[in-house]
Amino acid sequence: MGVMSSSAHASARPPRVAAPPRPPLTRDRDCLVAGVSAGLALHLGVRVGLVRTLFIALTLCGGAGILLYAWCWVFTPWAEGESAPTRRVPVAWLLLAPAAVGMLVVLVWRGGSDWLSGSIPPDLAAVVVGGAAAFATGAGLWATLIDRTDTARGPRHTMTVRVVSILLLALLFTVLLSWPVARSGVALVLLPLAGLAAVVSSTLIPRWRELSGERVRRIREEQRSQMAAHLHDSVLQTLALIQNRAGASSEAARLARAQERELRAWLYDGDAPADSDLPTDLRDYAGALELDYPVRIDVVSAGLSAERASGELAAAAREAILNAARHAGGEISVYIEGSATGVDVFIRDRGTGFSLDDVPSDRLGVRESIIGRMRRAGGSGGVRSDENGTEVHLSITSGAHQDRPSARPAPTREENRG
Repeated sequence: MGVMSSSAHASARPPRVAAPPRPPLTRDRDCLVAGVSAGLALHLGVRVGLVRTLFIALTLCGGAGILLYAWCWVFTPWAEGESAPTRRVPVAWLLLAPAAVGMLVVLVWRGGSDWLSGSIPPDLAAVVVGGAAAFATGAGLWATLIDRTDTARGPRHTMTVRVVSILLLALLFTVLLSWPVARSGVALVLLPLAGLAAVVSSTLIPRWRELSGERVRRIREEQRSQMAAHLHDSVLQTLALIQNRAGASSEAARLARAQERELRAWLYDGDAPADSDLPTDLRDYAGALELDYPVRIDVVSAGLSAERASGELAAAAREAILNAARHAGGEISVYIEGSATGVDVFIRDRGTGFSLDDVPSDRLGVRESIIGRMRRAGGSGGVRSDENGTEVHLSITSGAHQDRPSARPAPTREENRG
C-alpha cells in the first residue's frame, strides 16, 4: 500500500513547467544615460532601482561599480531599431556644473592667497584643479562624441557645450599660468592644456569615422564590381545560353530568366525605394509574370522620366502586359520612352491579334482598365492589332500626373481580354 500510495502521489505531481526565456541583454534606445541599468534589470527580471543601487554600492568599494558599468556599456549592444539613441539626462551640462564650480574656487583662491604659501593644502588644490579640468574635458568629449548623434540634442547643443568647456579650460590654464611655474607646479598647468587638446582634437574623430566608412563602402563596391564581372563571364552567360537553347516558352528558360533577373538586380540595381520609378516597376512585374506564364518579356527604357510606379500609366501598362502574357504568350517587348514633356509606353506581342470591335461590350479589360484609365488620367491609349501581333501605345504628358495612387494588379489575377 505504501508503494502504491507513493506512486500515486508521484503520478499526481504536476508536470514541471519550463521557465520562460530571458529577454536578450540589450540597451534601450530611449534611456537616461546609457541604458545599462535598464537593460540589466529587464534581462534579470528585477527592478531597475535595485540595479542602480548595486552600481552605487560597488562604486564605494574601490570604484568597482564604475568599472563594471563601463564594461557593460562597451559590450552591451543597443536594442534593435532604426532610430538613433536618445538620452533624457543632459549629461554634458551635468559635467559642466562641477567644472564651473571648480573654476570659481580657483578664481577665489587666485584673488585671495596663493595655495602654495601654506594657507591652501597642495593636495586640495590639485584635486580642485584636476577635477575642474576633468569635468570640463568630459563635457566637451561627451557633447562631441555622444550627443552629436542624439536627435534630442542636435548640433547647436554640441557646439554650445564645446565652446563653454573650451572657455573654462582656457580660463583655468590662463589663471594657472599667471603664477610662476616653479610655484604653481608644472603638472597643474598641463592638466587644462591636455584637456584643451583633447576637446579640440575630438572633432577629428567623427571625420575619421566618416572617412573610414567611405573607405569601407568603396572597398565593398570594388568587390561587388569584381564579383559582377566574374558572374557575368560565367553564370550570366550560362543562364543566357540556357534560355536561347531551351526556347522562350519552356520551363527551363523561364527559371533561367528568373534567376538572371534576380542576379542582375542584386549586382547592379541595389535597394529600390518603396515607390520606384516606372521602368523598375515594370521590370519587376515582368519578372513575376514570367514565373506564371510561358513568356519572355523584355523591358527597355530610354530617356528620363519622373513617372512613378504608383501612377495610372504604370497601372495601365501592367494591365496591357498581363493581357499579352495571358493571351499571346511567347516574346513580349515593352519600350518606355521618357522626355521632358511626357512618357510613352509601347507593349507589343507576337500573337495572332484581335479586333477590338469584335470584343463583347461586357468585357471591359482593354476598354476601361487600359484605354479608359489613360483617358481619365489625362493621357491617351490605343491598340493596334493584326495577324502579326498586337501593339498597345500608352502616352501621358508631364502635367497630367495623378495625385491618387492606383492599386497594382496581381500577376495571377484571371481576367478576360477585352
